Amino acid sequence: MKHFGMFVRPFLNIGIIIGLSAALFCQEPQVAPQVKPRVALNTSYGTVVLELEPSVAPQTVENFLNYVKSGYYDGTIFHRVIAGFMIQGGGFTAKMEEKPANSPIRNESKADGLKNLRGTIAMARLNDPHSATTQFFINLVDNPVLDSSSGAAARMGYCVFGRVVSGMEYVDKIAKVKTIRRMGHTDVPEFPVRLVKATLLPVEGDDAK
Repeated sequence: MKHFGMFVRPFLNIGIIIGLSAALFCQEPQVAPQVKPRVALNTSYGTVVLELEPSVAPQTVENFLNYVKSGYYDGTIFHRVIAGFMIQGGGFTAKMEEKPANSPIRNESKADGLKNLRGTIAMARLNDPHSATTQFFINLVDNPVLDSSSGAAARMGYCVFGRVVSGMEYVDKIAKVKTIRRMGHTDVPEFPVRLVKATLLPVEGDDAK
């Protein structure tokens, strides 16, 4: 029996090793969380930092970042400011000239998606749900009326694709400026609120940048 036991033990050890190896191979692969890009909006009132949500609104984030990287937003203004609602920018120069844009993007807003809460950034658009191009707005308060809904009264809302993570105090300062009617547009700041430069921030730990 001693000899038998001596032979059994190695086989048991081999069985354990095979079992552990099989368990390791059967484990689900670990997927790294998607990096959330951050963009700094250097305004004439201070710097506002946005964190974007590519996993929720990938086409919208890509569209926004393309404009950021190209320098499109540099030198534009916040041309529409409504206290207690939102501030809008990304399409006009200080002379209220609308800049040319690329083709509109698909509206990625959905009823179970990101909500238009205070401090979130969303795409501005026309009545056509799929007409957003360059212009965006930052919500000053929770605006559920801008969200998508489902059911009998289903409607498509305004796509939220990120949020302010720093500088909301500057957004609130912009919200308090005096507005006038100018060149056929209402709620235009009397003195230009400039978006001096929009910059994609380096990812933490990215030595290449």
